[in-house]
Amino acid sequence: MFPEYDVIVVGAGHAGCEAAAAAANLGSRTLLVTMNMQTIAQMSCNPAMGGIAKGQIVREIDAMGGYSGIVTDLSTIQFRMLNRSKGPAMWSPRAQNDRMLFHLKWREMLESTSNLDFYQDMVKGLLVKKGRCYGVVTGLGHEIKAKSVVLTNGTFLNGIVHIGEKNFGGGRMAEKAATGITEQLVSLGFESDRLKTGTPPRIDGRSLDYSKMEEQPGDDELVGFSFLETEKPKQQRSCWITYTNQTVHDILKSGFDRSPMFAGRIDGVGPRYCPSIEDKINRFAERERHQLFIEPEGWNTVEVYVNGFSTSLPEEIQYEALRSIEGFENVKMFRPGYAIEYDFFPPTQLKYSLETKPVQNLFFAGQINGTTGYEEAACQGLMAGINAHQKARGLEEVALKRSDAYIGVLIDDLISKGTQEPYRMFTSRAEFRTLLRQDNADLRLTELSYRLGLASQERMDKVIEKRESVEKIKTVLSEMSVEPEEINAWFEKIGAAKISEKQKVEKILLRPSVELPDLAEELPKLKEALSPFTKEAIEQAAIQVKYDVYIEKEKELVQRMSRLEELEIPEAFDYKKIASLGNEAREKLTRIKPRTLGQASRISGINPSDVQILMVFMGR
Repeated sequence: MFPEYDVIVVGAGHAGCEAAAAAANLGSRTLLVTMNMQTIAQMSCNPAMGGIAKGQIVREIDAMGGYSGIVTDLSTIQFRMLNRSKGPAMWSPRAQNDRMLFHLKWREMLESTSNLDFYQDMVKGLLVKKGRCYGVVTGLGHEIKAKSVVLTNGTFLNGIVHIGEKNFGGGRMAEKAATGITEQLVSLGFESDRLKTGTPPRIDGRSLDYSKMEEQPGDDELVGFSFLETEKPKQQRSCWITYTNQTVHDILKSGFDRSPMFAGRIDGVGPRYCPSIEDKINRFAERERHQLFIEPEGWNTVEVYVNGFSTSLPEEIQYEALRSIEGFENVKMFRPGYAIEYDFFPPTQLKYSLETKPVQNLFFAGQINGTTGYEEAACQGLMAGINAHQKARGLEEVALKRSDAYIGVLIDDLISKGTQEPYRMFTSRAEFRTLLRQDNADLRLTELSYRLGLASQERMDKVIEKRESVEKIKTVLSEMSVEPEEINAWFEKIGAAKISEKQKVEKILLRPSVELPDLAEELPKLKEALSPFTKEAIEQAAIQVKYDVYIEKEKELVQRMSRLEELEIPEAFDYKKIASLGNEAREKLTRIKPRTLGQASRISGINPSDVQILMVFMGR
């Protein structure tokens, strides 16, 4: 019934979809197995993509030839570029999406991808022999063979849904949990643990009084995520902001004795940076209110997502508390919020390729690795799909460094440090964030992906054109001079110091109060010189000129740190023979088996002195 595949991907969430698309587009015969074809790329929690650091990840996925950026653009109902008031390293795109359209566009793109087959069934086990995975076993008893297998099980592994004192098996509301895989993996020597996540109630937007809330419209300019030309909506839908109050908090507290979290019925650790509303009012008791974002679920639905009100309290407590929120006095609830507890596998058991150390040809991606968020899952899926293809074809693994991409930061954090709680990406986790901006993801990553055979010729051509345009614009800025009489009136108007002699545009642009588009409006000759170029290329050139000193400093830091990254540690290196290493260092180095001294230096509990000792023993 089934041929032998190059790659089997288990699970069709954000990680699974990107993994399947990447492997198939690279030329591997790929099978995507999902428990439900109707929930491919389901937005299980909020209907949004991007945000702080997450937006950078989506742009990196797109630059590599992944689908998330394109699908996001095609299903956007509102777009905002966050942190515009800060430097460009902090700019982060975020889109509100039509939940149903997002799923449909993903399915359309996957169905139009060559080399990709689909099968609806639960995978209950793996085919493993002599430490190698060679396929899967489904709930219907089918054995399907493959050269590589990617597990992207999300929250489905032994998932338990909690609402108040009720709990039942499930990977999502109204969807059954996946069983059998955890037990088999543990028997093969894997370590597993439990995590928790949650989601807020969904409500009827017709029952809300928006006049009592603050409107949050989208940006005037809808930039989008994909570096390709994508169709974007002509109009946008607003989100809204309201707040909890003391009455809401008191009602919620009245249900704490029936909370599965406070009563100890949930063992898993929840996400620190996206806590439940009961956790927030418990941890931050001094706060009189908490902000809530009221987010529409799509163009043609009245369903609304209450961002900031994640909860697993009893339904009647949720309903009563909601009715005490400003604008929610007559609210109708479609379904209550709930918590979900699930198995994950500490990611220190992975290689940089996301292949597991205990079993060859087996890859993990997404929440199975302890992460939270669509974007974090999708980028892992992309890299796991690429490397599953590489392994199936006997090719070298592909790994992004911390200086290459946020994706590289995320994977390095996971396999070097592990995680005790759901891992979420932030700009603060990236030490080279001035280099890893959302605007230059294509310049950083597309060439690598093109060489692999994933990024298209169209993408590569656009990168070449952009790079050439940026250099031409920078030449204009370095060669064009401005006389005092051309610009001083404008300087006086914006409260900037006047110039007494002519200056190059490049130097003027270094002033904090001067932006290139505004300067071009004041200087007709500059506006004319820039007219042949795209807005994207002009912005990129301006950033490179304006932040050149900071960019060069980070490049120097990358070069210094790369010396440690280039010092590879033999896989069979015996740390136990080094008596001068402490017990903790020996245990962690033996368990994690870092690939380089750079990775070893980032393992929690490894000190600079431990790294120096390793360098001595390696003859360095």
